[in-house]
Amino acid sequence: MIVGVGRVRFFIHHANSLKAKRQVVKGITVQVHNKFNAACAEVADGNLWQKATIGFVVVGNDVSFVNSHLDKIINFMECIEAAEIIDHNIEILNYSDGDFD
Repeated sequence: MIVGVGRVRFFIHHANSLKAKRQVVKGITVQVHNKFNAACAEVADGNLWQKATIGFVVVGNDVSFVNSHLDKIINFMECIEAAEIIDHNIEILNYSDGDFD
């Protein structure tokens, strides 16, 4: 089992309240989930108006598939006009069958 974990930190230029920020974050997470079938949620910066950190996870059985999927999600997030990516990283974990015994 291959698990790909991504984290993207955004700066939301037009957020002037937590409510405005949450609307942007919800839009991003829903779009990522619907388009890529990936688990996605805000994972940090919850009380900051203009910053948000969103985490997402992709699971598969092929490293190249998982890596490609993570790259596509980040590329998709870069095109979102409501928020600017200020940092991102990905990590790929490989669990062999014996790891769950």
